[in-house]
Formats: sequence, structure tokens, C-alpha cells
Amino acid sequence: MASNKYYLEDEDDMFVGSPKSKYFDIARQANDEIVEDETDNMIEKLAVMEILLSKDKDMDFDINQVIKQYVLENSEEVDEMKKGLYIEFTGDIVCRLDS
Repeated sequence: MASNKYYLEDEDDMFVGSPKSKYFDIARQANDEIVEDETDNMIEKLAVMEILLSKDKDMDFDINQVIKQYVLENSEEVDEMKKGLYIEFTGDIVCRLDS
């Protein structure tokens, strides 16, 4: 995790904007089919994570409450992970543009 922080600390120098803003800049300009495919990949990844997190839980288990609580208690870690994911997802779209 510490190595990721090095790349994310000064986001303006690396991206001329935040990872989130660069993702949306690229997604808006990329081919719709590529963006749809990559969004579907993100949703699939999210679905698998929710299934894994919910596995073996009772019917009263509220995944959204668990997520909200985790964000409240770990906001810096979540923000760093979000930045990394925006970079990853931006890279996925850019790589598809070249092919």
C-alpha cells in the first residue's frame, strides 16, 4: 500500500487533475462500446465482491450498512483505494483505445 501512496500523493503533477477527473475525461471521449464493456467489467467485479462479502451471512445482513460504516471508519484508506481504482479503470480504457 505504501508504494501506491507515492504515486497518488501529488495527483496534479501526474495527471493534471485528479484520477477521478481524468477517468471521466477519457471515458467521455472514448468509444461508447469500450466504455460500456469496461463499465460492465466493473459491475461484474462489484457483484463478485458483494457475493463474497455476503456469503454465509443471515437474511438481516445489510451490505450497504457495512460499507457505509467501513467508509466512516477508514475514509483515508478508502480514498486511496478509489484513486488507485480510477487509475486502473482509466488504464483499462486507454489500453483498449490503442487496439
